[in-house]
Amino acid sequence: MPYVDGYVLPVPVKSIAAYRRIAKKAGAIWREHGALEYKEWVAEDMNAHELVPFTQSVKTKDDEIVIFAYIVFKSRAHRDRVNAKVMQDPRLASMGPEGAPFDYKRMVYGGFKLLVDA
Repeated sequence: MPYVDGYVLPVPVKSIAAYRRIAKKAGAIWREHGALEYKEWVAEDMNAHELVPFTQSVKTKDDEIVIFAYIVFKSRAHRDRVNAKVMQDPRLASMGPEGAPFDYKRMVYGGFKLLVDA
């Protein structure tokens, strides 16, 4: 059964280009180690009438934009194997929190099992 890791994070608008470069490298690493998909999306419509928008959940500042991303795996066990390899990859270690173009502490993350496939 498919499994997805998903996350939402605020990125300063001035840092989008730097973030995109890091995200492309990270995506290549995850795919190389077996992830089925790696996608990152930039917010366009955060007008959540009567709902909680992502901007509120990650406490964006006036100069920040929201990134929504997910990584698809065959299963949770597959996710665990792939992520173990990724976390040992020295290329990813060089992209740690120090000097990152966003605030890791405000990133929202979770692993999800499939509920509906319509």
